[in-house]
Amino acid sequence: MGFDAIWISPIPHNAEADYHGYGALDWEKVNEHFGTEDELKELVKACHDRDIWVMLDVVANHSSYFANADFSNVNPLNKPEYYHTNCDIDFDDQWSVENCWLSGLPDLDQSNDFVRSYLKKWIKETVSRFDFDGIRIDTVPHVPKDFWTEYGEAAGVFQMGEAFNGDPNYVGDYQNYLTALFNYPMFFSTRDVYGGSQSMYNLRTRYDEEANSTIVNIDVLGSFMDNHDNARFLSVYPGRDNGFKNAVCFALTARGIPFFYYGDEQMFSGGNDPANRESLWDAMDTGSDMYKFVATINQARQSAEGWAHDYVERYVLDDFFAYSFGDMLVLTTNSDRHIELTLPYLPYASGTEVCNVFDSSDCDTVDDDGLDISFESLPKIYLPKGSEFFARAEADSAIKIETV
Repeated sequence: MGFDAIWISPIPHNAEADYHGYGALDWEKVNEHFGTEDELKELVKACHDRDIWVMLDVVANHSSYFANADFSNVNPLNKPEYYHTNCDIDFDDQWSVENCWLSGLPDLDQSNDFVRSYLKKWIKETVSRFDFDGIRIDTVPHVPKDFWTEYGEAAGVFQMGEAFNGDPNYVGDYQNYLTALFNYPMFFSTRDVYGGSQSMYNLRTRYDEEANSTIVNIDVLGSFMDNHDNARFLSVYPGRDNGFKNAVCFALTARGIPFFYYGDEQMFSGGNDPANRESLWDAMDTGSDMYKFVATINQARQSAEGWAHDYVERYVLDDFFAYSFGDMLVLTTNSDRHIELTLPYLPYASGTEVCNVFDSSDCDTVDDDGLDISFESLPKIYLPKGSEFFARAEADSAIKIETV
C-alpha cells in the first residue's frame, strides 16, 4: 500500500490470554507466539532493506492482570514495592491518573529506583539490540511526566505517545516530554464530521484550538482514523462507506504523521476491544477497492512530498472541506449531495491542468477565476497533470500493455 514504516505490538513475554502484548510477565523474553529474537531481528532487517522503518509499541505503566495475586510471577519486576497500592482511578485527579490502577492493571511505581532504572535500561537495550527506529508509548498520562523525558532519552529514537484525551491542552502538554503524541482531539472531531455529519467547519475550529493550545507542533502529531483501542469507524457508523473513505483520506493527507490501522483496507467493522482486533490472514485482499484507494493516496502524497509543504486551508462549507500541501489539493465531503463550485484560492497558476489521482480522466484547467469543481460523495485529490504521479502511472500502464 505504499507505507514506509510499520508499528508492531509490544514484544515481552505475556500472560497466555493477553495475546495483544500489553500484559508483560517477563521483560527479558520475547513473546514466543510472535516468534524468536532472531526472527524479530530478521524482520527488522528485511524492513530496513526495503527502506521501511519499524516502530515498537512499549508499555512502562503496568504489568499483566495475572500478576495481581503474586508479583513473583513478573520478571524482573517481582516485588510488591515495585507497584503502587491498588486504587480506582478518578480521572478528574491527575495524581490518581498517574498512581492508581488502570482497569485493574498492576501499576508500576516509577519513583522506585529499581523500577525507574530498569525500564530505562530495558528500552535502551531493546532499541539497540533489534535496531528499532521509533517507539509508540502506551498509556502516557498514567505515568508521571518527568519520567518520560528520561525514558525518551534512554530510547534515543522518535517517540509517539498515546494520551487518550480530547483536550488539546491536556495532550499538548506531553509534547514537552516526548517527541510527539497521537492527535486524539482531531480524531474525535474527524469522526464527528465524517461519520456523524457534523459541520466541516468543526475541522477548522479544531485546528484553530490546537494552534492556540499547549501543543508544540501539530505537524508531528499522529493523524489516524482507527486503532486497537477504539471501535472501528464502520462499527460506530455502519453503512457510512463513503464517509469512511473521506475520513481515511483526511487522516492520511491532513496535518501530522499519518497512521493507518490494519484491516481498514478490507473495510473491517469490529466494535470495541477485542472485536476491533480481528485476524487479517484469510481476509487479506490486495485487489480490494479500499486497498487500492489507500495505495493511491500514499502514492499521491509521496509524489507531492506533502510533508515538506505547509498546510493551507482552501475552502470550507458545512459539507465540504478543501486544503492543500504544496501542489496536492485535497477535497473531502461528508454528504452525498452533488456539489458544484469554483475554487478561487489555489496552489496553481492559471493555465495549469490538474487531474484527480483516483480517476486520471477527471481533469480540468485552472483559469483566472480558479478551478471548477464537480463533486459528490467521494474524496478527490488533484495534482498537476505533469506531476511525477501521473508520469509514473502512465509508465506503469505502458509496461502492463507491453507485458500483455
